[in-house]
Amino acid sequence: MNNTPNENNTSANSKKATAGFKAAREIYDWIEIFVITISAVLLIFTFVVRIAFVDGPSMNNTLHDREVLCVSNLFYTPAQGDIVVFQSPDSRIDGGIVKRVIATEGQEVDIDFENWTVYVDGEALDEPYVNYIDGYDMRSYDVKFPITVPDGQIFVLGDNRNYSNDSRGSQIGCVDTRFIFGRVLFRITPLSRFGKVN
Repeated sequence: MNNTPNENNTSANSKKATAGFKAAREIYDWIEIFVITISAVLLIFTFVVRIAFVDGPSMNNTLHDREVLCVSNLFYTPAQGDIVVFQSPDSRIDGGIVKRVIATEGQEVDIDFENWTVYVDGEALDEPYVNYIDGYDMRSYDVKFPITVPDGQIFVLGDNRNYSNDSRGSQIGCVDTRFIFGRVLFRITPLSRFGKVN
């Protein structure tokens, strides 16, 4: 038995409506995935990791100017040897500062500037990452040594000691841990140096 023209039109319209509904549903699904993905990325970069930029030569040869870093403060407690990004309490210094943690609260720091030796609680640190300059003393600032790191603070130095403004000077001094954005986890760019930072 043949279908009447009205039945054929109804069937065609029904198929078009079904196809239209499927297309709308697929578009909705893609929009939902996109919104969830963007929300997750925003949450991660707000509460888990941050992006930081190296500005200047103070961490050579470990880090270089304009490198992009991934930083996290999630469940982080500062430890000796960590590289951290923090905000200076000095309003004249803009943006985050990248330095290495040398000592934490209660530890005593002393420096032999002539021999480039840093002592923490009387023990000389093994610092293969330091950019030594033969024939020159390590640069000193206005902080007098030995110094005991106050509670809730850390003592930081740049790896490129003669080109670093750090805890040796009162402009930065010991850093309140509340100013720490986080520990450097890895280098993002340049891609040729992508990976974990030590």
